[in-house]
Amino acid sequence: MNHTESYINELVDCNRGSLAVAVKKTINDIVPQYISNFSYRKHIVSMLMGNVQSGKTSHIFGLIAAAADEGFNIFVLLTTDNTLLQEQTFKRALADLDTFCVCGENDYIRFQTNALKKPVLIVLKKNIHVLKQWKNNFSSTNFCIGNPLFIVDDEADAASPNTKVNQKDVSAINRILNAIKKTSTSSIYLQVTGTPQSLLLQTKIAGWKPAFIYYFEPGSGYLGGNFFFFEENCPHIIPTDNDESKEILVNDEFPENGLKQALLMHLVSSAHLFLNGQTVSNFVVHPSVKVSQHQKFANKIGEYLNELNLYIDEDCTIETLQQVYENLKSTKPDISSFDEIHAYVKKALEDDEINVLVINSKASYEENARYETGINIVVGGNSLGRGITFPMLQTIYYCRVSKNPQADTMWQHSRMFGYDRDPGLVRVFMPPLLIKRFSEINKTNNSIIEQIKKLQNVDDIKMYYPKGLRPTRKNVIDNSHLNMIVGGVSYFPFYPTNNNIEELDRMLAAFSENDGYSVNLKLIYQLLQTVDSENGDWNKKAYLSFLNSYISEVPSRQGILIVRRGRDIAKGTGTLLSPNDRDLVSRITDQVSLTMYKVTGTKGWNGNQLWIPNIKFPDGIVFYDVV
Repeated sequence: MNHTESYINELVDCNRGSLAVAVKKTINDIVPQYISNFSYRKHIVSMLMGNVQSGKTSHIFGLIAAAADEGFNIFVLLTTDNTLLQEQTFKRALADLDTFCVCGENDYIRFQTNALKKPVLIVLKKNIHVLKQWKNNFSSTNFCIGNPLFIVDDEADAASPNTKVNQKDVSAINRILNAIKKTSTSSIYLQVTGTPQSLLLQTKIAGWKPAFIYYFEPGSGYLGGNFFFFEENCPHIIPTDNDESKEILVNDEFPENGLKQALLMHLVSSAHLFLNGQTVSNFVVHPSVKVSQHQKFANKIGEYLNELNLYIDEDCTIETLQQVYENLKSTKPDISSFDEIHAYVKKALEDDEINVLVINSKASYEENARYETGINIVVGGNSLGRGITFPMLQTIYYCRVSKNPQADTMWQHSRMFGYDRDPGLVRVFMPPLLIKRFSEINKTNNSIIEQIKKLQNVDDIKMYYPKGLRPTRKNVIDNSHLNMIVGGVSYFPFYPTNNNIEELDRMLAAFSENDGYSVNLKLIYQLLQTVDSENGDWNKKAYLSFLNSYISEVPSRQGILIVRRGRDIAKGTGTLLSPNDRDLVSRITDQVSLTMYKVTGTKGWNGNQLWIPNIKFPDGIVFYDVV
């Protein structure tokens, strides 16, 4: 039995048959095209993208097993600089990849003694001291230089990109990862992430932009962005006041607010789950990035639980619990009876069975990471992000509002995504501003995924976000190569040229001079392909790419086409549209508009007629491109 069969059998034996089918598809799609024909002479960067908490680790292990069957025998699996996560991944690898020699950070002797008798997998966190030590280990081992490395960087957009690119320097983690690759004459570096923004915006010259990307679909039962944020007024999302998190900490009492409602939701939903055989139910509270506030929130929650214990049989408490119960019943019709749930909540409070845990950089993991069983309320900040998985996470209170929000960071905080949830009981509490931002991020994520599935060239994949929301942190994008196209601004070439004016005449013949036609964006795409500029001031490639991103998301998406003929405009003029047309275009705020002017050619065009394009993307949106 080969390594792939052994791993797939392991999944099936653990009642993960549907996951085994998905992993086999990933293997069959990637291995023949990108691994079987590996040259053993190059260092290749690639990307595996999956939704946040959609089972990336299982796909990683499947690809590692399949690559071992193709002759690779030295694998490195990188996690974020998080001891708990590294240990979880190491233990999981030991259990799932039993045909491998699996090594932890301190297992150099095991690695050396194995001497490639079995393929070896080394699980390391992205800590500079750990990486330096293993770089030296590889360099001192003779069999490393002649064998390709297969490096899997889980959460590759965290810590790995060069954070000093705009200082013309190289950050420590980025430098040592390059050095590890060079301990061998060849390597495959597989970036794995659910938030590829910073990696897609890398330049080719930097050496970290993927040569190919593969996206795997989540399995059945996955609750992701489209479950929560695809449509307005999702019943599983409950808005809170925008400033609630600040008010909670300055108020000595525990007034009516979203956090109080969320706590009651958690108790009611947990009661149903435990009455029906569950052994764990989790509630995550993400109030702030500030560690100092986490314990204060935990204390507030503890105070309210004590208060609730005292007044659980009071009429006002029962009435409030009934309101929460009815809300949950609207999406969970078969919820247990209210009397059963009230009795269970009362007993859990009396027996002190509700655990309030704090997870952050100052709290002890050993004391606070016990969320695998029981009814738990977990309070924290950044530590609740990448890689940490909470089983049966049913309730989320997220009120962290950043002054300079970044799409990838926010999306990684989406711990509500995953499989082992009861969808009828899931509730997310957040301010309206964050609901809007998450919806916007989900929209762009869907666009990126569709582009990955449809476009052959990684360079053609583009992204756009509303003004005020950046795709990623500034320090990992080379500003000298970043091109931003702002919606609401008209772009046109100063020195236009037409590839085929007769073809343009035919394409536009049916359109008369009116206030604009609603047309498929694919027609606008075709029209833009026929125009260019003499001196490169017209960024046609970027405009076409961004149109592609729109078309990939919604193939039938419409734009506005405005056609004007016989315009007597001078060459090199600083303006193009007439006052009336400028006013007309300014009123088109939520669609792509393309205005095509046909000039007479009598003023500086050598008497030649030609078409001049003027394109404007929707207001309030910024498109990002790397040149």
